[in-house]
Amino acid sequence: MIAGAKMNVQRVTILGSTGSIGASTLDVLARHPERFRVTALTANSQSERLFEQCQRFQPDVAVMRDPVAAADLRERLARAHLTSIRVESGPEAILTVARDPSSDTVMAAIVGAAGLLPVLEAVRAGKRVLLANKEPLVMSGHILIEEARASGAVILPIDSEHNAIFQCMPAGYRTGEAPTGVRRILLTCSGGPFRTLPTSELSRVTPEQAISHPRWEMGKKISVDSATLMNKGLELIEACRLFNVVPEQVQIVIHPQSVIHSMVEYHDGSVLAQLGNPDMRTPIAHALAWPDRIDSGVPALNLFDIARLDFEAPDPVRFPCLQLANAAIRVGGTAPAILNAANEVAVSAFLDHRLHFPNIAVIIEQTLQTLPASSDSSLEAILHADSLARESAERLIVTVGERRRSQMS
Repeated sequence: MIAGAKMNVQRVTILGSTGSIGASTLDVLARHPERFRVTALTANSQSERLFEQCQRFQPDVAVMRDPVAAADLRERLARAHLTSIRVESGPEAILTVARDPSSDTVMAAIVGAAGLLPVLEAVRAGKRVLLANKEPLVMSGHILIEEARASGAVILPIDSEHNAIFQCMPAGYRTGEAPTGVRRILLTCSGGPFRTLPTSELSRVTPEQAISHPRWEMGKKISVDSATLMNKGLELIEACRLFNVVPEQVQIVIHPQSVIHSMVEYHDGSVLAQLGNPDMRTPIAHALAWPDRIDSGVPALNLFDIARLDFEAPDPVRFPCLQLANAAIRVGGTAPAILNAANEVAVSAFLDHRLHFPNIAVIIEQTLQTLPASSDSSLEAILHADSLARESAERLIVTVGERRRSQMS
């Protein structure tokens, strides 16, 4: 930048600001007040936490999905004399701020399928979309890529693995394009907390154990996905959508140290890797500043402390969810949406102590068998398949629970 020139301030909306990604995003933004301004924050129901964020960042609007929580937030802001912050509520209000022209960048960090429509609105509005939740790409990646081409939106991945892949792509690469000279993508993962646990003990795994990730601090649902490796199955689908490759070009590699976040292999034999400490602020800072680089607050990587890097292939018996995701992307149509919906329902049941850990994969497989995928990949068909899959998975969970109680009696 020319000395003395005024920097354009990037206006940022955060969808899902009270989650771990939202909090990390705000941490990076706070380090660069001259570059960024928060214009809107949204959350589901954590009104106290959103109030604290509003106090510090003073956005123009704060949206709570839950209207009761919105009323509580409005009262808190009034008592703090922050009445200039407009409070809205409900799903439609989230869609409104996602497309609002008062911001140019949207951090999409709403977990699960609930993030699909807000992301689609932001893409259609032609914004820079920092995509932290993988479900929109899994469910309807082709639609998002087509809409981005039409609107001029820029989609930048925040998942540490996909952000690493993006950084290793050829110069000038844009998501959705077929990468020149790339042979395959090496998608890394830690292997989760049960990588070495005897498979005979998986049925006794508790939710508390499953959410204790050895390397990353994440939300409960994503932590369980990491334990089953469904997160890597979803990321396989996501990689195919984002980088315009086929499943055969993506190899899953277990890397327990979580230092190499992913790699790209080229036809000339070169393999480019992105390394860094396991901290989501690195990909967030990269995407916020892209194509520039800014400080993220993440400590420098010390290779001497790490000393070694290990790699292994995932065990298909231990991690059946990987095969289910691989099959879903090959079938196409509504299959990925069915897979994702069944997984969300099964993980929720496991966290509520209604389902044993190994039965997460069982419920997903049976849901896929119960609801054959449609080749119709329109948004309407995808949302319909999502709804049917959730109903089917819930029924299957009840059946599994009844069978278990019958065996115990």
